Amino acid sequence: MPMNVARLKLETESEDVRDLKSCVNDLISVLALPAIWIGAEPAQIIRALLDCLLGLLRVDFVYAECNDPLDGKPLTLIRHASTSQPTVAMPEVSRALQDWLKTGAREALVLRRPAGGITMAARRLGCQKEIGWVVAGATRRNFPSTTEGLLLSVAANQAAIGLQEARLLQEQKLVAAELDRKVEERTRELQALKDQLERENVVLREQLDEVSMFEEIVGTAPALRAVLARVARVASTDSTVLITGETGTGKELIARAIHKRSKRSARAFVKVNCAAIPPSLIASELFGHEKGAFTGALQRRLGRFELAQGGTLFLDEVGELPAETQVTLLRVLQEREFERVGGTQPITADVRLIAATNRNLQRPEDSAGFRRDLFYRLNVFPIEMPSLRERIEDIPLLTEYFIQRYADKMGKRIFSISKKTIALFRSYNWPGNVRELQNVIERSLILCDGHAFSVDRNWLNQEPRYAEPASAAQPLAQRLATHEKSLIEAALLATRGRVSGASGAAARLGLPASTFESKIRALKINKHAFKAK
Repeated sequence: MPMNVARLKLETESEDVRDLKSCVNDLISVLALPAIWIGAEPAQIIRALLDCLLGLLRVDFVYAECNDPLDGKPLTLIRHASTSQPTVAMPEVSRALQDWLKTGAREALVLRRPAGGITMAARRLGCQKEIGWVVAGATRRNFPSTTEGLLLSVAANQAAIGLQEARLLQEQKLVAAELDRKVEERTRELQALKDQLERENVVLREQLDEVSMFEEIVGTAPALRAVLARVARVASTDSTVLITGETGTGKELIARAIHKRSKRSARAFVKVNCAAIPPSLIASELFGHEKGAFTGALQRRLGRFELAQGGTLFLDEVGELPAETQVTLLRVLQEREFERVGGTQPITADVRLIAATNRNLQRPEDSAGFRRDLFYRLNVFPIEMPSLRERIEDIPLLTEYFIQRYADKMGKRIFSISKKTIALFRSYNWPGNVRELQNVIERSLILCDGHAFSVDRNWLNQEPRYAEPASAAQPLAQRLATHEKSLIEAALLATRGRVSGASGAAARLGLPASTFESKIRALKINKHAFKAK
């Protein structure tokens, strides 16, 4: 074989190898397309396909048309090798493709123009059940070569796969969104059930904690019968009730009696002691708070108004409410709605309100700091509880009731009550009213060793109590300290260990609360020992 012929054959084979390598590399690039457009929208997939074909085939333009697999809308896109001098317009390519399809695709797809024809290659583009097309066009005569036709077919198939995956991904998103909606709906239902259980649990715990209250209204005195007659009249209504009277007269018991005889008796009776809650927390306690409403609000908390929905809310010691909370409570009474602390959504308050106080809110000296308009809103139906000294005839009956109650708890048997004890009880002034009688009887039963009930007279002394008469030799400072301690103990006994506030022991003695606390510490007095059991 001549040397020139051998060299020409070798060069031809080398060119074929280079073309084969180039084709393989192009195929690898096309096969990698789905990994590039994972999660992309159909329009993005088509644009990426056309940009890729422009680089692979080195054509003048590429064109695609199909229906969007997500919403069914038509997608038509074209890309030119030269954006400054486009070879054809999109409508020309579309018309030529439609005319070619009408012929049954038996002839070559050529766009004939006066300046010269443009040879085009078209491939089917699968998109769900619809068929789309991708078209590549070039002015060179040898287009499309076998390799270019293969690359165009593979690219069209990869695009079809990408569009199918986009449709499946969209369907998965729709299913996930529907599941999220159902989960959110179910979560709201579970939260509502949780809130209901929380309300019921709070009410049950409070009812179980009422160990210091006597279970029944005991007594037949005319003053008590008058109160019960008013209870019977107001119970069936939804009117707001204000119960007044001295401490220990059983105001909460009357509030519970109103609730039990009302149409709300099947729902919750929720009690709030306004004097026992710090002023900074009373609004949250009554109306609840949202998560993050203030430092320490780690989660949403239902207030007592929400816990009492459909039932009765009893505000004990309502005269101790701070001014800002009085304003909110007045709005609830006027508009029957409120907002949680930190919240913006109004909540309807379907609650019957009963308030109680041992202060005379009609007297200026007792009502300082309490809004007059709130007082008139609360004082729709007033009930004044009689003191125990106004129902002396009930003392024997109450004494027997409490003896039986506490004797059963302590496992003791009491067969008799001396007439001297009953006479002592009847003659005593009872500044702590029924609660003091209850505590005195319980204390006596703890110390009682026999079957006869008796009481130490010193427990009923209303005057300051001295351990021993002061001797003339006793230092004056010691006698003054003893006298001061007795005065403080008497004031704490009368106020059940309460120091501050208008009805506290400090106010009774005309001392600032801080000074009173200092004296308690100096005299080593345990103020907690005077609180009601």
